Amino acid sequence: MSVLFRNVRVYDGGLAEGVTAPTSVLVMGDTIAAIGADLAAATPADAEVIEGNGDLLIPGLINAHFHSPVNHMKGMLPNLPLEIFMLYESPDLEALRPSPREAYVRTMLAAMEMLKTGATSVQDDAFFVPHPTPEVIDAVMQAYRDVGIRATVALDQPELAELEKLPFLAELLPDAMRQELAHPPAFGSERLLESYRHLIDAWHGAEGGRLSAAVSCSAPQRISPEYMGALDDLSRAHDLPFYVHMLETKLQRVLAHEQPRFAGRSLVRYTHDLGLLSDRMNIIHAIWMDDADYDLIAASGASVAHNPISNLRLGSGVMPFRTLRERKINICLGTDEAIADDAVNMWGVAKQAALIHTIGDPDYKRWPDASEILDCLFRGGAKAMRRGDSLGAIEVGRLADLALIDLDTAAFTPLNDIRRQLVFCENGAGVRATMVAGRIVYDGARLTTVDERALRAEAREIFSGRKAALEGARSEAARWLPYYEAMVAKAAARDVGFNRWLGYSGA
Repeated sequence: MSVLFRNVRVYDGGLAEGVTAPTSVLVMGDTIAAIGADLAAATPADAEVIEGNGDLLIPGLINAHFHSPVNHMKGMLPNLPLEIFMLYESPDLEALRPSPREAYVRTMLAAMEMLKTGATSVQDDAFFVPHPTPEVIDAVMQAYRDVGIRATVALDQPELAELEKLPFLAELLPDAMRQELAHPPAFGSERLLESYRHLIDAWHGAEGGRLSAAVSCSAPQRISPEYMGALDDLSRAHDLPFYVHMLETKLQRVLAHEQPRFAGRSLVRYTHDLGLLSDRMNIIHAIWMDDADYDLIAASGASVAHNPISNLRLGSGVMPFRTLRERKINICLGTDEAIADDAVNMWGVAKQAALIHTIGDPDYKRWPDASEILDCLFRGGAKAMRRGDSLGAIEVGRLADLALIDLDTAAFTPLNDIRRQLVFCENGAGVRATMVAGRIVYDGARLTTVDERALRAEAREIFSGRKAALEGARSEAARWLPYYEAMVAKAAARDVGFNRWLGYSGA
């Protein structure tokens, strides 16, 4: 199959204005085959021609950090600190086990939203309640196969007891409740590794490489060093991204002095000392870190996934963007989960990333500019996916993951600066077409791969029937809430030597 984008302007971050003169782009199979003003001789007779009208062709947006299993929970929670938020977001209850069809439909909800707003790739750090099964893993992957997005999926599951993952609870809880949290999940590391073998054997490289596997330890405090090492072995053997949440909250910084296994070391230093920091690692959030932590990350070549909207929603703090850029740490952007963003729209993430870092630093020359944000969105996401040589730019030989942006919209009228208007003005409404692996999956009016209306109707029916289970989960969370609130308050009062809550003058 061949597609010719005729009379388009092409985004090129290396150009002073960020965009070429009107030209054409020929896609053959899943690859960009040629770029030039006159491609008539190179274009097959049966090629589909998309008249660009001088509109803008950009690399597909890359959602570099996401959790699909709570796509159906938009708007369900108020702003909450992460550790309290997680009580409600992913309780380990059998009643919340999804059917394969439920997992398929809820995965579709966000995938459809992403494609319609120009996102062509997603890194899904999928967690499974109460644990993964082959059928549910297959349902998630089948959804990504059917909708046509590029997806790299990991299994985000802890294997340690709750008391080992969090500080202060052992002293705050009554004896009976403390015993409930003292037992690790029954679905341990060996069964989790079996689940990974299924994911990799069945899905890694499927659809011509459009679907692939990653590994995830969730976070270093949530698993044993042995399991973390086994995941690193898988990552190395198959060249998979390794997703790791690190120091998202102040409480996680405080944990270093409360758990003997960390011996006062930050989670970054602990991971480094295990020999597991590498360029395959996606370090998610990276907020409550000091200069020594960022130096270790820079030396390892790891990427950092920045999720500014989620971080604001959960009050986690602000990642020091300029500190990372000065160390040449690769930064990619993510929505995090739908329940923590209430949308799965990378345009909002890009705008927030450009805005949040202007507070707290009076030197405006250190604020991110639009070109840096787009670099994180395109090149940064591609590198984090281990696709730095095939995604993130429009060049001959790269994969044809593209979005066509209508410039005859309010966002670009008049056209003053393409970079700034992409970051600050576009919201996804201007996407005329989305292409993944050379296939048009959204034509500006509808998704070409699935019946979106029918899937939304099915989602409403399925999840209206899950309200009782969700209410039960909220009741269970309420039982633990006073103790988790006390834990979070105690951590907030600790002095860790620096601050990531801008303007906060407390301890």
